[in-house]
Amino acid sequence: MPERSNSSSVSNLPLILDIDDFKGDFSFDALFGNLVNELLPSFQEEETDSAGEHGLGGSEVLPNGHVHASSDAAKFAQGLSNPLFPEVDSLLSLFRDSCKELIDLRNQIDGRLYNLKQEVSAQDAKHRKTLTELEKGVDGLFDSFARLDSRISSVGQTAAKIGDHLQSADAQRETASQTIELVKYLMEFNSSPGDLMELSPLFSDDSRVAEAASIAQKLRSFAEEDIARAVPSAVGSATASRGLEVAVANLQEYCNELENRLLARFDAASQRRELSTMSECAKILSQFNMGSSAMQHYVATRPMFIDVEVMNSDTRLVLGDQGSQSSPSNVARGLSSLYKEITDTVRKEAATIMAVFPSPNDVMSILVQRVLEQRVTALLDKLLVKPSLVNPPPMEKGGLLLYLRMLAVAYEKTQELSRELQVVGCGDLDVEGLTESLFSSHKDEYPEHEQASLGQLYQAKLEELRAENQNVSDSAGTIGRSKGASVASSHQQISVAVVTEFVRWNEEALTRCTLFSSQPATLAANVKAVFTCLLDQVSQYTTDGLERARDSLTEAAAMRERFVLGTSVSRRVAAAAASAAEAAAAAGESSFRSFMVAVQRCGSGVAIVQQYFANSISRLLLPVDGAHAASCEEMATAMSRAESAAHKGLQQCIETVMAEVERLLSAEQKATDYRSPDDGMAPDHRPTNACTRVVAYLSRVLEAAFTALEGLNKQAFLTELGNRLYKGLLNHWQKFTFNPSGGLRLKRDITEYGEFVRSFNAPTIDEKFELLGILANVFIVAPESLSSLFEGTPSIRKDAQRFIQLRDDYKSAKLASRLSSLWSSSS
Repeated sequence: MPERSNSSSVSNLPLILDIDDFKGDFSFDALFGNLVNELLPSFQEEETDSAGEHGLGGSEVLPNGHVHASSDAAKFAQGLSNPLFPEVDSLLSLFRDSCKELIDLRNQIDGRLYNLKQEVSAQDAKHRKTLTELEKGVDGLFDSFARLDSRISSVGQTAAKIGDHLQSADAQRETASQTIELVKYLMEFNSSPGDLMELSPLFSDDSRVAEAASIAQKLRSFAEEDIARAVPSAVGSATASRGLEVAVANLQEYCNELENRLLARFDAASQRRELSTMSECAKILSQFNMGSSAMQHYVATRPMFIDVEVMNSDTRLVLGDQGSQSSPSNVARGLSSLYKEITDTVRKEAATIMAVFPSPNDVMSILVQRVLEQRVTALLDKLLVKPSLVNPPPMEKGGLLLYLRMLAVAYEKTQELSRELQVVGCGDLDVEGLTESLFSSHKDEYPEHEQASLGQLYQAKLEELRAENQNVSDSAGTIGRSKGASVASSHQQISVAVVTEFVRWNEEALTRCTLFSSQPATLAANVKAVFTCLLDQVSQYTTDGLERARDSLTEAAAMRERFVLGTSVSRRVAAAAASAAEAAAAAGESSFRSFMVAVQRCGSGVAIVQQYFANSISRLLLPVDGAHAASCEEMATAMSRAESAAHKGLQQCIETVMAEVERLLSAEQKATDYRSPDDGMAPDHRPTNACTRVVAYLSRVLEAAFTALEGLNKQAFLTELGNRLYKGLLNHWQKFTFNPSGGLRLKRDITEYGEFVRSFNAPTIDEKFELLGILANVFIVAPESLSSLFEGTPSIRKDAQRFIQLRDDYKSAKLASRLSSLWSSSS
């Protein structure tokens, strides 16, 4: 932009603005600055000069930075003739000219834009016309391509048909050529029976054995099919069939000879380990009966099937030396070693088979089947000799249990072998089913053998226990019996260890049941049968043990009855009887303790069986409907026999205790205990000697009952014993008469008895002894006070009436008539 002067004449000069000023990054501030910067510097210089001439001494600077003139300066400024901004006119003229120039530029731009729009419109129309023409050309081109594609497809189909005809013609030509060759060869084989000397060189050239085998098989197949078609035909066509029969016979002879020749070559190559030759022979032999002869021949010639020493070695490895009885653990180790050796051998053979035979899976199937049916079966026949159930082997030789353990070991190890052979490879052979068939005869009769074995073990255990008991009895002699304190020692006691041993046998049998039974229903049936054996064993053992303990109680009762004497006996006889009675009492106490121990051990044994059922048996029975409930019912039935014996024995225990209580009361209770003389001395408040002896005896003997019994059994036993004690004491006191001091002594005895029976935890018994304490008051109060005793307890009047009759003043005080009027008035 050209420079302009600062004078007023500048406004008359043209303002030059170029379109280029508005191109690119346009900035209005930059444009405006270029316009005014030429004028503003002069104004700034003039302002500066004016400030220098007049000074600013009379002005003051405001806080915002403006200068505020003082009054003198203002007056001076008013007197000035020059304006404060002299370039205003120049700037206004400049802005007006700039606006005119900008309008002209805008008009120029608008004109240019109009011309460009016209040109773009013309070019767009021309472009649209060109596109339309191109679209028409492309459509025509597509139509041409479609006609060309249709033509190419038609030509291709024609060519394919021509090719198919040519291929069919070539195949027919080839078939005709082969047929001509086959007919020529067939005529050679049909020349004369058994004449194979005039055959083509093809059939005698060892280098063309594969081709000869293929042609021979084709000829034989054709001839056999022709004969089969001619069988139902008329007689006229049978002549041709007889001609082909000659060819079939010659072909069969030739094929047999060729097959034998290939097998011989295969054997020779096998001995030299020439796998390539073996593979070539196997491939050719596969044309004869699908190669079955080669497969069977290869498997049959393996050393482990033809070497007798191998079979003997197997027997020695598993069974040991002849004449020695092998244990299941040794057999298990031997089978593991042998089966590992067999697996390694089969694995090595598998590598050869994979490299030689075109169908290795078929060969592996034959090999594994031969291993199981020959080598394994031969060993199992020697290992598992099924014992007779009528005459089982004795326990000294292992019994039936040895056979079952051997069977389990052999079955488990053979199953492991079958799984290993499946990993190695066995083709389509059902190894699992074949293995099961090896043990089918043993598994069919397994449940009977298992139950018979458990029965045999039980009988052997009983014989062992009887022998031990006999030895103990012989060693004890008659020393213990002379004291009368060991009647029960001659009887064998129940042992929890024996019941535990029964359960251990059953657990082992359960393991075999699980091993041999794959189906849930079969497993449940076998488990139920085995568990039933345990129930029978435990029931019989505990019942017999309780019965033996009852026998001791019966013997002790017999001893007591034997020494019951009349009243008219001499002092010497009475002393001997008393001594014998003491011995009988000791025998009864010993029998009581022994029976309580038997009951306790019986309960422990039953608990062990119940726990075993819950932990091991029930889960195996639940899958089968009704099996679990049936076993629970059997268990309850089996245990009920022992419960019945225990109940009878507990009744005998009560009889034994009460018999001794009655003996002690008869022997120790004196008439003066309850009718002490009125000598002025203070009454004796101690229990009577008979009471002390009875309570001491009960405390001592019932300690075993408190330990052995529990729950409802304990409660029922103690309640029954308390009732019997209550009745026994009532009957005992009916034999005595009582004065007031004797009544106090009786009340003291009743208190002692009541304190003891409180340990029974039987409220009904406690109540009865409390009423006894009330009844004892009839001996203490004066006759006229008797009526007031039973005002709150009318239920005991009957017993009270009997007690009142025992007062020593019953007759003298005429209590009978007094009580009669009393009862009638109160009723």
